[in-house]
Amino acid sequence: MKNCSEQACLHCAKGSFAFDFLLQEKNYFYVVCDVHPLIEGHLLIIPKRHVSCLAEYSIEEFLEFKQIYRQIACWLKKEYGPIATFEHGKIGQTVFHSHIHLLPFNGKVEKIIPEGNLYLQNIQNLEELIDIFHKQEKYLFLSINDEMWSVDVSLGCPRFFRDRFAQALGCKERGNWKEMRQNSKLLSIGYEDNKKCQKKYFSFSNFSA
Repeated sequence: MKNCSEQACLHCAKGSFAFDFLLQEKNYFYVVCDVHPLIEGHLLIIPKRHVSCLAEYSIEEFLEFKQIYRQIACWLKKEYGPIATFEHGKIGQTVFHSHIHLLPFNGKVEKIIPEGNLYLQNIQNLEELIDIFHKQEKYLFLSINDEMWSVDVSLGCPRFFRDRFAQALGCKERGNWKEMRQNSKLLSIGYEDNKKCQKKYFSFSNFSA
């Protein structure tokens, strides 16, 4: 039986609006278009199991995640150019179920973390996030193109990355997904973005199958 948090979780119920633009389903994960996208090509990788963040994945989940992450990142780069990824590791979450964001972004890290390098720790791989999580029980994960960072958690707040990317992309009004959900005009724009992205992804999948 699911506990209360799982019953109320948008990412546990496959029939919820979070899955309106499903791209791919694997053993342990779904890949979807973010139903409130900041930009065309804004995707989420969501584990089927109710788990807080990437650092709490099982070994089997983590291995499958890395495979999906590489595949989706590669496709996004080919289709849209430079990309960024982020996850709130048990800090600043508004949906308390792990979901890794991938989205087109052609900008420098200073656009997202203007506070400077003192707030950035370079990491070489995703495994380092697990070590960081075990030490401080939370993290903020950011990557732009092939560079990865753990961001100082003292900066963490609800929608931390989402609001900052919205500002950097010139779509500040899309930062708060709950407010975007109540705005029919923004929802319509997001819907069209996702339909275009979904069509491109399915065309790619059919071609490469």
